[in-house]
Amino acid sequence: MTAYAELCVTSNFTFLRGASHPEELVKRATELGLTAIAITDRNSVAGVVRAFSALKELARVAEDAGQGASLPRLIPGARLVLTDSEVEWVALPTDLAAWSRLTRLLSLGKRRAEKGSCHIGLADLEEWGRGMVLIALPPDPLDATGFERDLHRIAARFAGQCFLGAAPLYDGQDQERLDRLAEISQATGLPKVAVGDVLMHRSNRRPLADVLTCIREGCTIDAIGDRRLANGERRLKSGEELARIFHRYPAALRRTVEIADRCAFRMDQPRYQYPDEAQDGEPAQSRLERLTREGLHWRYPGGPPPKVTARVEKELRLIAEVEYAPYFLTVHDIVSFARSKGILCQGRGSAANSVVCYLVGITEVPPESITLIFERFISKERGEPPDIDVDFEHERREEVIQWIYERYTRERAGLTAVVIHFRSRAAIREVGKVMGRAFDGFVEHTKRVSPTCLIHLERNRYSVPASFACQSASKRAPRSASKSGSDSDLVHLHVHDVATRRARSRSMLARPYIWRFIVFSRLIWPSVCPFDHGSRSAAATAL
Repeated sequence: MTAYAELCVTSNFTFLRGASHPEELVKRATELGLTAIAITDRNSVAGVVRAFSALKELARVAEDAGQGASLPRLIPGARLVLTDSEVEWVALPTDLAAWSRLTRLLSLGKRRAEKGSCHIGLADLEEWGRGMVLIALPPDPLDATGFERDLHRIAARFAGQCFLGAAPLYDGQDQERLDRLAEISQATGLPKVAVGDVLMHRSNRRPLADVLTCIREGCTIDAIGDRRLANGERRLKSGEELARIFHRYPAALRRTVEIADRCAFRMDQPRYQYPDEAQDGEPAQSRLERLTREGLHWRYPGGPPPKVTARVEKELRLIAEVEYAPYFLTVHDIVSFARSKGILCQGRGSAANSVVCYLVGITEVPPESITLIFERFISKERGEPPDIDVDFEHERREEVIQWIYERYTRERAGLTAVVIHFRSRAAIREVGKVMGRAFDGFVEHTKRVSPTCLIHLERNRYSVPASFACQSASKRAPRSASKSGSDSDLVHLHVHDVATRRARSRSMLARPYIWRFIVFSRLIWPSVCPFDHGSRSAAATAL
């Protein structure tokens, strides 16, 4: 087996570009026997977390089955798209410090730009790129010129860290393209390394990738033109497949494994680093203990019950062992500020299981009124930090946010990032536009779609590969549907095959795909709705 590490993979966390989930990519890399896989979304590290979780789950399943499965290593990274250069760079941190620099670079770029964009330049890469393996992805060398000066500039700044990525396009000119890249490699001193520039885990996601392109470009499938993928080869490949393509440049494949070995950073290395909440020389733990004992007096003027006192001592000992006192004090100070300004707030959730949270004023639920299970809040064995949720009145929430920024600065405080995705009906409408079916009647049909249904595109009339059925007003769709089966119980969206409808007026040769529009899947946008690729159940058919 030829050893190969895929170092350039775009997941669907690069919105409207990647056509596969990180979980699917990791699983497929395992099946192909890859040495490592790098998840490198555009100016983002969002897809890495789910890839890491998927890899842990695969390891757990293999361990439970008593199998010594060989799993690929996960390399976290990002694909840096610069505003002042045609060359894109795959950035792979080699250690924790480099990971910190990469994430700070991305934060810097996103703070400069409007929402959804990231403005990073060559100067930023020069400032923050230390400790990263940088793989240049130049424009097609058979068409573009003049980008070599950017390669020289970054190579001079980071000697020994930079490589020249070579990705085949499967257009009949790959050998000429690889030869030209070899010349550029010699001229710039950047060793050539093979990359797949992956967009999907299997080639059958090509139709989906083209629909994403249409949504991104704001065009219909008829008008996509040469913006559609020329083939389905931007998929994960085995080392043997790449070895055939790079048979004249075997060192380009060997370097993928060498680079993977250099990237020692793992996603389980980062640790929470809380602000030092010491005040006037009083350490954080001592300050928390003082506030807690003061809380005993003002919460229980007549003296605390012995059970509460014992519980306090137990909680304080555990908080000291796991060193979470600064976190409790951070939340305490935020709540204290809000109440000093008359802003309504209250802690909730698992924090209600903590007597300390009650005594320092974070929560308002007396411990004797509920059955406390403190281990649900903090557990030394679980090794996870606590989670204290505090609700603030929405009309004045911005005051609290601005106070946090003022106290901790914008370099050290930020709002939690979330992944936004379309809900089912909005997704169906978007794909309907791609199919040229944006009309009122179509929108009315989408109102009958079950909220759990999403979108999928298929080219044939075979069974729908979905695990959740679309319901009509009173009947559930059958568990499976054959090519010739009855569809009386299905919700008909009447999104006709565009090619079939227009066959009367023009040649079918003008349409390389016969598109089938079928309600299903969470493939287009990251979603919490799971499905089983192996299952077969009916959702909706197009007549």
